[in-house]
Amino acid sequence: MSSLHIEVLDPIKLPLVARLYKAYYPSGKAKKDELIIAGYFDNQLTSVVRFRSVEQYRLLTGMLVVPEHREKGLGHQLMTYCEEQVLTNQDFCFAYQHLESFYGQHGFQLVEPQQLPNSLKNLFERYSQTKKLVPMQYVPH
Repeated sequence: MSSLHIEVLDPIKLPLVARLYKAYYPSGKAKKDELIIAGYFDNQLTSVVRFRSVEQYRLLTGMLVVPEHREKGLGHQLMTYCEEQVLTNQDFCFAYQHLESFYGQHGFQLVEPQQLPNSLKNLFERYSQTKKLVPMQYVPH
């Protein structure tokens, strides 16, 4: 497994992330008020995970690994960095069902939608109308 250089994105680099999303995940829009963790492989931006603040909570949103760099463990390296440097029990994600085990390997546990804080519960209800999502909360180990 090759090593990834991971950093909290400097807001000046937001256009790079915006371009990446436009190319590979058009429905995802990076915003300057988000915490963005970026992964660089051979000095190229190859992976990104974003955290959106919702009241006192954060929602992991829009994780992306450039398609030609998938299946190399970059997503796991990015999430391990987040576990060590970023995540707290105030962090949640709405994972696609097929990615539940991926996030589970990085400390996220399933929660019932009614267990979500109200602000996140409303978002989950809205998002899950059109996508097969499961709510998860990070539980530090």
